[in-house]
Amino acid sequence: MAIPVFFFEEDTQFKPKNKAKLREWLKATIIAEGYTLSELNYIFCSDTYLLAMNQQYLDHDTYTDVITFDNSELKDVIVGDIFISIDRIRENAAQFSGNETDELHRVMIHGALHLLGYKDKTKADKNLMTEKENFYLAKRLV
Repeated sequence: MAIPVFFFEEDTQFKPKNKAKLREWLKATIIAEGYTLSELNYIFCSDTYLLAMNQQYLDHDTYTDVITFDNSELKDVIVGDIFISIDRIRENAAQFSGNETDELHRVMIHGALHLLGYKDKTKADKNLMTEKENFYLAKRLV
């Protein structure tokens, strides 16, 4: 049975590498946290596209690397859309001396962790989120 993780693009020409392994990694993360994966959509887009979404849906007038929409109707069943700015991924990777693939994976898992109930508004929440990101990044299959 196919893993229900899908990849789309809006206002950019970007396709992630190793899609099958990314799907396995994301599904394993969700299961490890005690959830069931129903459907997870990653939409890769431009800064301009994500800024417009940030303004429209969150009333924020700032660039961001990721916006997560939780569409789940059942407890412990993941259904969501995660929008990721490829422009932000590239800029952050350059700024923090990382590579684009690692930054992409960090933001992908960050969005998934939001769907799993993790927050990042307080310092304690941010620390836990970073700890979880690092833990699951170490388990990547790609």
